[in-house]
Amino acid sequence: MPQASLEDVRAFAVTHDDREAEVERLIAPSLAAMGYDIVRVRLSGREQAKLQIMAERQDRAAMKVEHCAEISRATGAILDVEDPIAGSYTLEVSSPGIDRPLTRLDDFERFAGFDVKLELRTPIDGRRRFRGRLLGLDGSAVRLIHEDHEVRISGSEIIKAKLVMTDELIAANQSAKPL
Repeated sequence: MPQASLEDVRAFAVTHDDREAEVERLIAPSLAAMGYDIVRVRLSGREQAKLQIMAERQDRAAMKVEHCAEISRATGAILDVEDPIAGSYTLEVSSPGIDRPLTRLDDFERFAGFDVKLELRTPIDGRRRFRGRLLGLDGSAVRLIHEDHEVRISGSEIIKAKLVMTDELIAANQSAKPL
Protein backbone atom coordinates (compact mmCIF):
# COMPACT_ATOMS: atom_id res chain seq x y z
CA MET A 1 0.00 0.00 0.00
CA PRO A 2 1.45 3.41 -0.92
CA GLN A 3 2.30 5.63 1.99
CA ALA A 4 1.08 9.20 2.29
CA SER A 5 3.73 11.83 1.73
CA LEU A 6 4.67 14.28 4.46
CA GLU A 7 2.94 17.00 2.42
CA ASP A 8 -0.28 14.92 2.39
CA VAL A 9 -0.08 14.46 6.15
CA ARG A 10 0.43 18.16 6.76
CA ALA A 11 -2.21 19.16 4.22
CA PHE A 12 -4.84 17.20 6.08
CA ALA A 13 -4.17 18.91 9.41
CA VAL A 14 -7.57 20.13 10.61
CA THR A 15 -6.84 23.78 11.29
CA HIS A 16 -9.74 26.04 10.43
CA ASP A 17 -8.34 29.54 10.22
CA ASP A 18 -5.13 31.48 9.81
CA ARG A 19 -4.88 32.38 13.51
CA GLU A 20 -5.05 28.71 14.51
CA ALA A 21 -2.41 27.84 11.91
CA GLU A 22 -0.19 30.67 13.21
CA VAL A 23 -0.54 29.50 16.82
CA GLU A 24 0.34 25.95 15.78
CA ARG A 25 3.35 27.18 13.80
CA LEU A 26 4.57 29.16 16.82
CA ILE A 27 4.18 26.49 19.51
CA ALA A 28 4.81 23.21 17.63
CA PRO A 29 8.63 23.30 17.75
CA SER A 30 8.74 23.94 21.51
CA LEU A 31 6.13 21.30 22.28
CA ALA A 32 7.92 18.79 20.05
CA ALA A 33 11.17 19.48 21.92
CA MET A 34 9.29 18.82 25.17
CA GLY A 35 8.04 15.45 23.87
CA TYR A 36 4.52 16.39 22.76
CA ASP A 37 2.62 16.42 19.46
CA ILE A 38 -0.17 18.87 18.76
CA VAL A 39 -3.43 17.12 17.95
CA ARG A 40 -5.50 20.23 17.33
CA VAL A 41 -5.52 23.99 17.81
CA ARG A 42 -8.99 25.52 17.97
CA LEU A 43 -9.97 29.15 18.58
CA SER A 44 -13.64 29.69 19.43
CA GLY A 45 -15.96 32.29 20.89
CA ARG A 46 -16.46 35.91 20.04
CA GLU A 47 -17.03 37.83 23.25
CA GLN A 48 -14.87 35.55 25.38
CA ALA A 49 -12.43 33.78 23.07
CA LYS A 50 -11.08 30.36 24.02
CA LEU A 51 -7.91 28.89 22.57
CA GLN A 52 -7.87 25.12 22.89
CA ILE A 53 -4.60 23.26 22.48
CA MET A 54 -5.07 19.50 22.31
CA ALA A 55 -1.84 17.56 22.62
CA GLU A 56 -0.51 14.08 23.23
CA ARG A 57 2.79 12.63 24.31
CA GLN A 58 5.11 11.53 21.52
CA ASP A 59 5.64 8.20 23.28
CA ARG A 60 1.81 7.77 23.26
CA ALA A 61 1.74 7.20 27.03
CA ALA A 62 -1.20 8.60 28.97
CA MET A 63 -1.41 12.34 29.50
CA LYS A 64 -1.67 13.58 33.05
CA VAL A 65 -2.75 16.93 34.48
CA GLU A 66 0.92 17.77 35.05
CA HIS A 67 1.61 17.36 31.33
CA CYS A 68 -1.22 19.72 30.42
CA ALA A 69 0.07 22.25 32.96
CA GLU A 70 3.58 22.02 31.49
CA ILE A 71 2.20 22.60 27.97
CA SER A 72 0.06 25.49 29.23
CA ARG A 73 3.03 27.27 30.81
CA ALA A 74 5.23 26.85 27.73
CA THR A 75 2.46 27.79 25.30
CA GLY A 76 1.37 30.77 27.39
CA ALA A 77 4.92 32.15 27.46
CA ILE A 78 5.29 31.84 23.68
CA LEU A 79 1.91 33.39 22.97
CA ASP A 80 2.52 36.26 25.42
CA VAL A 81 5.66 37.20 23.48
CA GLU A 82 4.39 36.56 19.93
CA ASP A 83 0.80 37.80 20.56
CA PRO A 84 -0.89 36.15 17.52
CA ILE A 85 -4.43 36.64 18.88
CA ALA A 86 -5.87 40.11 19.29
CA GLY A 87 -7.66 40.72 22.57
CA SER A 88 -8.04 38.51 25.58
CA TYR A 89 -8.69 34.78 25.50
CA THR A 90 -8.71 31.78 27.78
CA LEU A 91 -6.08 29.14 27.13
CA GLU A 92 -7.25 25.56 27.58
CA VAL A 93 -4.87 22.60 27.22
CA SER A 94 -6.22 19.06 27.07
CA SER A 95 -5.46 15.55 25.94
CA PRO A 96 -7.42 14.15 23.00
CA GLY A 97 -9.25 11.55 25.11
CA ILE A 98 -10.31 8.07 24.07
CA ASP A 99 -12.83 9.14 21.41
CA ARG A 100 -10.29 11.56 20.02
CA PRO A 101 -10.50 13.65 16.90
CA LEU A 102 -8.46 12.37 13.97
CA THR A 103 -6.66 15.45 12.70
CA ARG A 104 -3.67 14.14 10.77
CA LEU A 105 -3.75 11.78 7.84
CA ASP A 106 -1.46 9.34 9.65
CA ASP A 107 -4.10 9.08 12.45
CA PHE A 108 -6.21 7.08 9.98
CA GLU A 109 -3.44 4.48 9.70
CA ARG A 110 -2.66 4.52 13.42
CA PHE A 111 -6.29 3.86 14.41
CA ALA A 112 -7.17 1.37 11.67
CA GLY A 113 -9.53 -1.29 13.01
CA PHE A 114 -11.59 1.08 15.14
CA ASP A 115 -14.94 2.76 14.43
CA VAL A 116 -14.89 6.33 13.17
CA LYS A 117 -17.30 9.14 12.26
CA LEU A 118 -16.43 11.40 9.35
CA GLU A 119 -17.93 14.61 8.00
CA LEU A 120 -17.10 15.67 4.44
CA ARG A 121 -16.88 18.94 2.52
CA THR A 122 -18.63 17.50 -0.52
CA PRO A 123 -21.26 14.74 -0.42
CA ILE A 124 -20.51 11.28 -1.77
CA ASP A 125 -23.68 9.65 -3.10
CA GLY A 126 -25.67 12.36 -1.33
CA ARG A 127 -23.99 11.81 2.07
CA ARG A 128 -21.72 14.13 4.01
CA ARG A 129 -21.52 11.97 7.15
CA PHE A 130 -20.14 8.46 7.37
CA ARG A 131 -19.65 6.04 10.22
CA GLY A 132 -17.76 2.82 9.85
CA ARG A 133 -14.78 0.60 10.60
CA LEU A 134 -11.54 2.33 9.67
CA LEU A 135 -9.35 0.27 7.34
CA GLY A 136 -6.41 2.67 7.05
CA LEU A 137 -5.01 4.55 4.07
CA ASP A 138 -4.42 4.03 0.41
CA GLY A 139 -2.05 6.90 -0.39
CA SER A 140 -3.95 9.93 0.88
CA ALA A 141 -7.37 8.23 0.64
CA VAL A 142 -9.03 7.09 3.85
CA ARG A 143 -10.58 3.64 3.62
CA LEU A 144 -13.48 2.46 5.77
CA ILE A 145 -16.26 -0.10 5.82
CA HIS A 146 -19.59 1.73 5.81
CA GLU A 147 -22.81 -0.29 5.71
CA ASP A 148 -20.92 -3.43 4.52
CA HIS A 149 -19.20 -1.59 1.64
CA GLU A 150 -15.69 -0.24 1.41
CA VAL A 151 -15.59 3.52 0.90
CA ARG A 152 -12.48 5.50 -0.11
CA ILE A 153 -12.49 9.17 0.78
CA SER A 154 -9.84 11.70 -0.13
CA GLY A 155 -8.25 13.07 3.03
CA SER A 156 -8.69 16.59 1.66
CA GLU A 157 -12.50 16.09 1.66
CA ILE A 158 -12.68 15.33 5.39
CA ILE A 159 -13.54 18.34 7.55
CA LYS A 160 -14.17 16.48 10.80
CA ALA A 161 -13.28 12.99 11.99
CA LYS A 162 -13.25 11.27 15.36
CA LEU A 163 -13.09 7.84 16.89
CA VAL A 164 -16.33 6.36 18.16
CA MET A 165 -16.38 5.21 21.77
CA THR A 166 -16.76 1.41 21.74
CA ASP A 167 -15.91 -1.37 24.17
CA GLU A 168 -13.13 -2.38 21.78
CA LEU A 169 -11.61 1.11 21.83
CA ILE A 170 -11.82 1.29 25.62
CA ALA A 171 -10.16 -2.12 25.96
CA ALA A 172 -7.37 -1.15 23.56
CA ASN A 173 -6.82 2.09 25.46
CA GLN A 174 -6.52 0.22 28.74
CA SER A 175 -3.99 -2.27 27.35
CA ALA A 176 -0.31 -1.89 28.15
CA LYS A 177 0.51 -0.83 24.56
CA PRO A 178 -0.27 2.86 23.88
CA LEU A 179 -2.30 3.62 20.77
